[in-house]
Amino acid sequence: MTERIVLAYSGGLDTSVAIGWISEATGAEVIAVAVDVGQGGEDLETIRQRALDCGAVEAYVADARDEFAEQYCMPTLKANGLYMDAYPLVSAISRPVIVRHLVAAARQFGASTVAHGCTGKGNDQVRFEVGIQTLGPDLKCIAPVRDLALTRDKAIEYAERHELPIVTTKKNPFSIDQNVWGRAVETGFLEDIWNGPTKDVYDYSDDPAFPPAPDVVTVTFDQGVPTALDGRSLSALQIIEEMNRRAGAQGIGRIDIVEDRLVGIKSREIYEAPGAMALMTAHRELENVTLEREQARFKKTVDQRWTEIVYDGQWFSPLKKNLDTFVDETQKYVSGDIRMEMHGGRATVQGRRSDTGLYDFSLATYDEGDAFDQSSARGFIDIYGLSSKVATERDERVAGDVDSLSDVAQLSNES
Repeated sequence: MTERIVLAYSGGLDTSVAIGWISEATGAEVIAVAVDVGQGGEDLETIRQRALDCGAVEAYVADARDEFAEQYCMPTLKANGLYMDAYPLVSAISRPVIVRHLVAAARQFGASTVAHGCTGKGNDQVRFEVGIQTLGPDLKCIAPVRDLALTRDKAIEYAERHELPIVTTKKNPFSIDQNVWGRAVETGFLEDIWNGPTKDVYDYSDDPAFPPAPDVVTVTFDQGVPTALDGRSLSALQIIEEMNRRAGAQGIGRIDIVEDRLVGIKSREIYEAPGAMALMTAHRELENVTLEREQARFKKTVDQRWTEIVYDGQWFSPLKKNLDTFVDETQKYVSGDIRMEMHGGRATVQGRRSDTGLYDFSLATYDEGDAFDQSSARGFIDIYGLSSKVATERDERVAGDVDSLSDVAQLSNES
């Protein structure tokens, strides 16, 4: 029986050429797998037919937009997933859903190997192959660019020689990956980190220096997940798409970062994630209202670890699942409304309300109706500062002086 290889297929030049390239190099039949995670462009049927016309024996296409939004974007939102406090994991969270469909296709069509289009110096090769090994331990992985010497020039020459139904233009100056959660742009003149991004780098957002009138939006959450905008119930996908449009029109979500890649190099990346960043702002503020103080402090540590694990390609790992359990438990009371003004590149919270919040007006107010027992404060301060007080007394007893007090006295004399 002829060996079969499943190929992650985008419909573009490189993966279209990879179908025949892999077949000639390995003698295997190629099954093309295209997964729609909201990247836009051509419809799935057009992509499926192109794969067949380029030599694929089968073409598996999946509209995974709702799946991606609900099962990958929403967990990222609940964990406030921002790598290096900036990057909302745009590419990192799309790879696991693609991997799941690649492995499903390999099982359906009896393939022994999965191929992807990554190079040997990026993060995505790790995300794809670790995910594939986890969900399909018996499957092998290859990368035509990395393992079979498929360069861009060779791809263009191969496509023209075989008259493949694909446009063979020279490469866009940028390498772009996009989905409904955001857009990632790299390479070209951006590799000189002194160069600022030009306006042609951006597509999901307009220039924040020339915004339209302010846009006020109310986001309704239920257990950490947005369920409505301005009182209109929408799906997770619809909410992300609408926030992309509205926040993008205000220039929100532009990110320029020198990033620490998993493979050990630093890389300059431009990201656009207007909907994701605006929703993250709203979600974090609602957590401020609803999470207990120590719970909130510890969740920041969990959020960071969760983000690092996902960035590093461990979406399906045991630790990631454990952290998911903690994050989900913290979201039990993260329900309510956040009102934000979006304008000129910023989403600014203006209002908060929650039936499950911990904000108590009678405790917070300084006016009439104050229910806070201020007489308790003196005893609390005495006990709270006791350990430092005892340590200071020890220092005075043992050393005869306290450095910090000596410094204060010296400063007083000098003045």
